[in-house]
Amino acid sequence: MKLIGATASPYVRKVRIVMAEKKLDYQFVQENVWADDTHISASNPLGKVPCLVMEGGEAVFDSRVIVEYLDTLSPVGKLIPTQGRERAEVKTWEALADGVMDAGILARLEATWVHRKDSERSQAWIDRQLLKVNDSLKSMSQGLGDKPYCSGIHLSLSDIAVGCALGWLEFRFPEIAWRSEYPNLGKLLDKLMLRPSFADTKPS
Repeated sequence: MKLIGATASPYVRKVRIVMAEKKLDYQFVQENVWADDTHISASNPLGKVPCLVMEGGEAVFDSRVIVEYLDTLSPVGKLIPTQGRERAEVKTWEALADGVMDAGILARLEATWVHRKDSERSQAWIDRQLLKVNDSLKSMSQGLGDKPYCSGIHLSLSDIAVGCALGWLEFRFPEIAWRSEYPNLGKLLDKLMLRPSFADTKPS
């Protein structure tokens, strides 16, 4: 398998962590989708990463689809429950974490996209997205409480998704002081960073 992505992307990082935890072999191909010479549309018509290209050449895209597929490839370290309320809980955590990243990226693009003039940028839009980030962090902290992991007592996709969101916020929004406001989230991220899958994929 070939994974097309960028080391700074939190969605790509989520897939890379799942592959590491599942002990799956793959080739990592870095791609800057914002570059004029990007070829990502040849594999993903949406022009996004991550994109997983199979041995036969067919592509799977969107991180949620990819990680669900990967979890079926090996019985090692099952990350997503197969059915019922437990499955819905893990997928809801993933949706919440992805939503943090979605909102954060929209805010960052509004503030930094080079093809937009300063006069065209909307602070109200940025504030709206960052409010979603702050509300979601509060919800994450409340949902985690004093539990060792987001969904029960073992690592699951919930923790991987949340860890990727928190790590990306530290990377791109260091001014957001979420660690002081939600110390249980900081404790979770610190614990996750002890795992090689997280340490080896720290965004850069």
